Amino acid sequence: MNSNNMLQLEGAVENIVYRNEQNGYTVLEIADGEDLITAVGIMPQASVGDTVNLTGFFITHKTYGKQFSVSVCEICRPTESADILKYLSSGAIKGIGAVTAQRLVSEFGESTLDVMENQPDRVARLRGITESKALAFSAQLKANTGVRTLMLFLGEYGISNTSSVKIYNAFGAGCVEKIKENPYILCSGEFGVTFENADFIAKRENLEAESNVRLRAGITYVLKHNEQNGHTCLPKNKLIEISSRLLQVNPELVAGCMDEMIFDRSVIGDKIGDEDFVFTTQLHLIETYIASRVKMMLEFDAEKIDDIEQEIKICEKNDGIEYAELQKQAVTSALTEGMLILTGGPGTGKTTTLNAIINILKRKGKKVLLSAPTGRAAQRMSEVTGDEAKTLHRMLEVSWDKQDNPVFNKNERNQLKCDALIIDEVSMVDSYIFESVMRALPLGCRLILVGDSDQLPSVGPGNVLGDLIESGVVPVIRLNEIFRQAQKSLIVTNAHKIVNGVMPDLKKVDKDFFFIYKSDKTSGAETILDLCSERLPKAYGYSPLENIQVLSPSKKGELGTAELNRKLQARLNPKSDDKAEVTIGSRTFRTGDKVMQIKNNYDISWYKDNGETGEGIFNGDIGIIQNIDKKSKSIKINFYDKTAVLTYDYASELDFAYAITVHKSQGNEFDAVVIPMFSGPPQLYYRNLLYTAVTRAKKTLILVGVPQTVEYMVNNNRRTKRYSGLKEFLQRADTIY
Repeated sequence: MNSNNMLQLEGAVENIVYRNEQNGYTVLEIADGEDLITAVGIMPQASVGDTVNLTGFFITHKTYGKQFSVSVCEICRPTESADILKYLSSGAIKGIGAVTAQRLVSEFGESTLDVMENQPDRVARLRGITESKALAFSAQLKANTGVRTLMLFLGEYGISNTSSVKIYNAFGAGCVEKIKENPYILCSGEFGVTFENADFIAKRENLEAESNVRLRAGITYVLKHNEQNGHTCLPKNKLIEISSRLLQVNPELVAGCMDEMIFDRSVIGDKIGDEDFVFTTQLHLIETYIASRVKMMLEFDAEKIDDIEQEIKICEKNDGIEYAELQKQAVTSALTEGMLILTGGPGTGKTTTLNAIINILKRKGKKVLLSAPTGRAAQRMSEVTGDEAKTLHRMLEVSWDKQDNPVFNKNERNQLKCDALIIDEVSMVDSYIFESVMRALPLGCRLILVGDSDQLPSVGPGNVLGDLIESGVVPVIRLNEIFRQAQKSLIVTNAHKIVNGVMPDLKKVDKDFFFIYKSDKTSGAETILDLCSERLPKAYGYSPLENIQVLSPSKKGELGTAELNRKLQARLNPKSDDKAEVTIGSRTFRTGDKVMQIKNNYDISWYKDNGETGEGIFNGDIGIIQNIDKKSKSIKINFYDKTAVLTYDYASELDFAYAITVHKSQGNEFDAVVIPMFSGPPQLYYRNLLYTAVTRAKKTLILVGVPQTVEYMVNNNRRTKRYSGLKEFLQRADTIY
């Protein structure tokens, strides 16, 4: 069979080879005539004896050979006596072996499963089966049908099957009744259910608008929702104001409820400076833990490295260069301190400095681990250091719990085995992942954080790099000299001008940084389309999809990503009879489209050309649609170095990526970057955003628009306000976890 096409297989499950009870990942064998086919994927309820209808594709695993990677699994309860006997004999129902299974089927025949589920008193009359056992059998069978019941209930409110499975895994049997009693539990986790969805169900179930359960849910929802804006906490007064507006109740009611929640520690109140702030319990714990662990690392230094000056001279001789004074200071600090932050803009020698640190540590017999937040950043780190670099998730050995939350197998009980850990692109690291890194670090291990503090902060909550630097607690070396080779690049020199508040040179046209003047947005948009479709491909041989990236400060407006994507799709991948397409929500995707995953999804299986397989497609991953299969309702996408098949449910987490926001471009580099430069919302047109956009370009950067917008952004030094507590906790003398 061709592994590039989506297929459907139907058969009886013969054997469960492996199952991860936490996330439902299963390896099973199904009968295909006289042969057995190994199928792998998320199939938590499949049991021996079930008839399953599987949708997916064949892959070749480098160790286990040919396997069927499952995207969709539909389970049919067995109805024939022989199949029921096989199902019960397999151990699918705990407490039933071959002898008991035979007794049940002999007594009840094809009605066996129905009787077991709904008439346990009849089952308890059989010899050897007690009443408690019969009730346990009934409960298990009801649990097996519970998801289907939940899907039907939530489907009336437009909640997807994918969300229903997550909700069932979280709340278990009887969850429909639990939801009817308190619909707001639906927006308390990562289920993809908004407060408005839950509120609609609550109204249908006649819950009071001023009920305590609704007020608590609203307050918690506002805190959790603002994590998406990067905040780990909110000022108490602001939280009261936003919550009362969401709930449409008197602010005094919200304030009273909030004080109750702080008292019983449903949320955490704390002072930052002179102002009262409110945290979720989890993020308060995370930030106080990070602060205490950092202090511990600084107190218990890593083992000192001898002869550092001599080692630096050896590196200089081997590389044929002489390090700048700040580079030598950085190497020395990295080898004498337990923790160091190495920061600086493009062309300032971070990579050269990093290589010297790595080489000295390795010569001294130290084990060094390299890591970065994204796959592309990790690959770049590998290329410039010559050593393997892993993503943070892979290094920490990620797995997933029943609610699809990441769980790291490397932690305080199973720590990383290394003498030094170096993390690149730390500006992208949020509080959640940094806490997990700190838990996995052994005492005495060096931690070297490398990043550009002038970049935008992480997509996730927290301001880790900024807070660590501003606290004054952690040693910081900031490289600021642009080296001779880098000075040849206008991208580099203009980036430094921008970050220092100096207008870049827009008149030179003989290098890698170009400005094209257009007086209005309509002609600007047309120029961007021409650059992507004709001019850049002809001049440089760039692929419009693989090498060129349009970045916009905004999603909205004529030159926002939404409108640019519509126009770029029409120009670069127009509608055609030979291209399949499907409409998901407001977007019509077609074969050949450039798309981006906009939400972490740990359930999606992927494979690589070398046979490697895994799970997880992450926020910011960019790919090209290879195939749309309407029969199986799935979309096959090549994400950079791996291929995944998404069901239509999961495709709601896709957006077009011909044009993306600057925020979404973090951690990526592109051969050619095109940026519209016209007026827009002041909160999106500021210095650090322009600097981040410019530094995404490796070879060619083109600004299209009016110079006044460039000047406005250079002069607007406001930064996106992030509420976080890490800086405060680092500076407190009594921060103890």
